[in-house]
Amino acid sequence: YGEKVAKAVTKGIVQNKVVTISGLAKGIDSICHKETLRNKGKTIAVIGSSLDIIYPFENKGLAEEIVKNGGCIVSEYPLGTKPEKMNFPARNRIISGLSNGVIVVEAKKKSGTMTTVDFALEQGKTVFTIPRKYN
Repeated sequence: YGEKVAKAVTKGIVQNKVVTISGLAKGIDSICHKETLRNKGKTIAVIGSSLDIIYPFENKGLAEEIVKNGGCIVSEYPLGTKPEKMNFPARNRIISGLSNGVIVVEAKKKSGTMTTVDFALEQGKTVFTIPRKYN
């Protein structure tokens, strides 16, 4: 359900010429970046490591595609910085800081997504949520 909703929301955003911003993580982040590229949009990936160490490692090709298609990869870390747990809340602060609003497709109570939401609210950003599907 989350993947289906993420694809549909991203497609609509891109069709309205909005740049997407996410964290290049597995799951919804990657879906957002890929769907943006698929729909000829621009996307920004903010990472919790340095630009020479793309994480997750399996998304290195996706990072290259983002740049090749006019998007960018953003990091506040100097070259050689490995992806450490403490880096990701700071990454989420940057994601919300660059954004006009944050859309939550799915999130656990204690997750990076909720950290991003907290930063967004502190920064006065609008937070949009997608209702969970119940069967």
